[in-house]
Amino acid sequence: MDLEARSLQPNVKAVLLAKLREYKSDLNNLKSEHKRLASANSNQAARDDLLESGMADAMSVSTNQRGRLMMSTERLNDLLHGVDDNISKSKKILTNMSRRMSRNKWIISSIIVVLVVAIALILYFKLSK
Repeated sequence: MDLEARSLQPNVKAVLLAKLREYKSDLNNLKSEHKRLASANSNQAARDDLLESGMADAMSVSTNQRGRLMMSTERLNDLLHGVDDNISKSKKILTNMSRRMSRNKWIISSIIVVLVVAIALILYFKLSK
């Protein structure tokens, strides 16, 4: 195109060469923009690859943490049930101890009353003769 425009008449030649320069600058701008976008896309693809591998690592770490958390929760539940059983046993033992204590108080009180009555009867019979 450049050669054809130079071989034409001077009045047409100037107009065509100006248009040609404009087209060439537009073409260069488009090429540079294409290179920029292509490199951005390749960078984006590389970034996506990195993020995907990072996400895979994050997912495996998350899965690992979730598993450990579930095991810990199960252990805590088992421990909680064991503690609850021990508390129930302790409550039964304390209730039985309280009943025995009350029963022993009644027995001792009864023995004291019987002894006091026996002493009173002995004194009455000794002093009345």
